[in-house]
Amino acid sequence: MSALWVIQAVIAAALILFIMLQSPRGEGLGAIGGSATLFKVQKKREKVLRNVSLVLAIAFTLSTVVLLIFG
Repeated sequence: MSALWVIQAVIAAALILFIMLQSPRGEGLGAIGGSATLFKVQKKREKVLRNVSLVLAIAFTLSTVVLLIFG
């Protein structure tokens, strides 16, 4: 069981790292009133970081469920 905890800790650390590496969008509260300029263009690096973050978030969720059931 301790291996599951180590796996979850590694996934959590990687998820935090990849989220912190993403560039800020800069929309803030201006997006509520529609005054923010939203760009649909994403660079390849941003797409990769977003996709890796998504995969890590799913893996973290699944590992949490596995720990809940078996841990």
